[in-house]
Amino acid sequence: MRITDYSTFRKFFHKPSFKSSTKPRPFRAYSFVPFSPLAMLDPTILTIGGIVLGIAIIEQILERWGVMDLVDQFAKIMRFILPVTFYSALIYFFATFMF
Repeated sequence: MRITDYSTFRKFFHKPSFKSSTKPRPFRAYSFVPFSPLAMLDPTILTIGGIVLGIAIIEQILERWGVMDLVDQFAKIMRFILPVTFYSALIYFFATFMF
């Protein structure tokens, strides 16, 4: 015949410890800010912004040279490109930024 030994959960997991195995160490706590302006230094965002800024500078130079036909064409294109670029960059920023 088999003898069954019963033990309680507390008795099974209770191990008296005489001294702590880990020493409390001081640690530095940093505050997590969910939005950081440094996150805007993403290379994709900077590239898109540089391209748009370059097109605007080219438009200003053409206006100073008096080439109004090209300036009008740039203005028509930029009316469409600027909002699309802005909202695309905004969506990309929030999609890739880890909160």
